[in-house]
Amino acid sequence: MSSGLRWGVLRAVDCGLVGPAGRWSWSCSSRVPVRAASGPGRSPVNVFDRRMKKRQKNWAAALEDGHQYDYLRAEVGSRVADRIYDVSRSFPLSLDIGCGKSHIAEHLNQDVVQRMLLSDVSEESLRRRRGGHVPTHRVLADEEFLPFKENTFDLVVSSLSLHCINDLPGALRQIQQVLKPDGVFIGAMVGGHSLYLRCSLQLAETEREGGFSPHISPFTAVSDLGNLLAQAFAMLTVHIDDVQIHYPGIMEVMTDLQGMGESNCAWNRRALLHRDTVLAAAAVYQEMYGHADGSVPATFQILHMIGWKPHNSQAKPAKRGSATASFGDLSQISRPAGSKN
Repeated sequence: MSSGLRWGVLRAVDCGLVGPAGRWSWSCSSRVPVRAASGPGRSPVNVFDRRMKKRQKNWAAALEDGHQYDYLRAEVGSRVADRIYDVSRSFPLSLDIGCGKSHIAEHLNQDVVQRMLLSDVSEESLRRRRGGHVPTHRVLADEEFLPFKENTFDLVVSSLSLHCINDLPGALRQIQQVLKPDGVFIGAMVGGHSLYLRCSLQLAETEREGGFSPHISPFTAVSDLGNLLAQAFAMLTVHIDDVQIHYPGIMEVMTDLQGMGESNCAWNRRALLHRDTVLAAAAVYQEMYGHADGSVPATFQILHMIGWKPHNSQAKPAKRGSATASFGDLSQISRPAGSKN
């Protein structure tokens, strides 16, 4: 076992996307309370083969040229870090869930985050974490089964790791539990309208093989995410970023997604794609979405979320019926003197 790598978990449970530097363009060690690991029972919802996701992430992290596939995680990680700076407070202890190579911590300093735990299901990703100014400690942990005690962290962050969670409501509740009262969760995940690739593959497979199988993992819709967050957090904020990347063709999209460790890991995935189907999908993709220069776009819908753990100091809405004025009275408000309207 390598020095400094703490094996804090439980059963290995994993996830899925698909698509190079030069080929695309943009349009501390500390003591932390740890609880006993969760049991081996399955999640109530079992869409993703988490063991497969772990293998995919380990394989991608071990690539010699793996850094050239980090562009999307690096971009979204920097945007999550910007949102941490927007919160006007300092966080003594924070947790990054599904940290990968630590694309959030590398943008932070100790004035904002004093210490950070990096957790991921992939030990290879943890070994290859990026450097930074914040002291970090690595914990091998599954996002679905957090091995930390309640009321431990001032801040929990996550970037591009929650889209392949089987029990997303349960994962959000666990995040809320490990936060201290008035602690904040800041996260980003891939949303439901990502990747034109899905439609192209379905059309091509239907035409060539008489039916289609899932090749892209299902994603969460922004409307559903708001409802899920409301079950665990107060003072919610959810908004959407669209990150569009241009590739030479569909094969580069699929190659890069594999290099990101984001191949499909749904249980109902189909293992192989026929060559004729891939060629047909490339033609469909180019015809439907391609640019005049021959390149094709891949759009990643990124759902950004902020939620606070409830605390008595937080502002609360007034009770229903406590208003002292009516919207119907607005028309009776006198206009300022000299107003022409």
